[in-house]
Amino acid sequence: IGAGRMKNFLLSTGFAITLAYVGVCLYLFLSQRSFIYFPTESAQADPAASATLSVSGASLQLSVRQHAGPDALIYFGGNAEDVSHSLAAFADAFPDYAIYMLHYRGYGGSSGKPSETALHADAHALFEMVSARHRNIVLVGRSLGSGIVVRLAATRPVSRIVLVTPYDSFVNLAKRQFPYVPVGLLLQDKYESWRYAPLIKTHTLILAAENDEVIPRESTLSLFGAFAPGVARMKVIAGVGHNSISSSPGYWSAMKTPE
Repeated sequence: IGAGRMKNFLLSTGFAITLAYVGVCLYLFLSQRSFIYFPTESAQADPAASATLSVSGASLQLSVRQHAGPDALIYFGGNAEDVSHSLAAFADAFPDYAIYMLHYRGYGGSSGKPSETALHADAHALFEMVSARHRNIVLVGRSLGSGIVVRLAATRPVSRIVLVTPYDSFVNLAKRQFPYVPVGLLLQDKYESWRYAPLIKTHTLILAAENDEVIPRESTLSLFGAFAPGVARMKVIAGVGHNSISSSPGYWSAMKTPE
């Protein structure tokens, strides 16, 4: 092969590789939310345990356990989670609390499409509704929901926070999945919990799964380190994974213990 032909071959190959790389980046950018959100239907069939919250652009379904008094718990669940399945367990664990569980946009009968901006706005709307009825509010966020809770708690008065299998940011998680893609530039929904954690002054409990196969321990530890000293404490639940953590008795006993 002559030098000219070799040069043309290398140029053509380089162009093809560059074009393919750009195509992959474009595909990931345009379809990224299909990789982030996995809406589920709701199993909630009891009208007495349901409520509706109207927000801009959507009608949101809530799973609720009404209870008079100053105390309430708001739960923001994980991805692909039907939060109605957790209502009974939380009602048993917190018998003196009103319970409110948000079905994200596009999940469990809620209309609209999920995005970071929309879910944060919905979380604030739910908090305003609950705070008008109850004085002391506990926030619990699991996996995806931990990022919603951290940002909400940075700007709203809450009595206690529980973060279950949390992460520091979606950007850092995505970098592990796509190490050769500029995810920091492409990702629209970044959920940068590390950015808001230093603003939180309320006692925070972080519950990590010993065998978490979804959120790397480094990500959870990074978030833990972002809190001001003495604000957060971390407990590792032994023998469980990302999705099985709530099956452990240690999960519920830790969550119910204020300190």
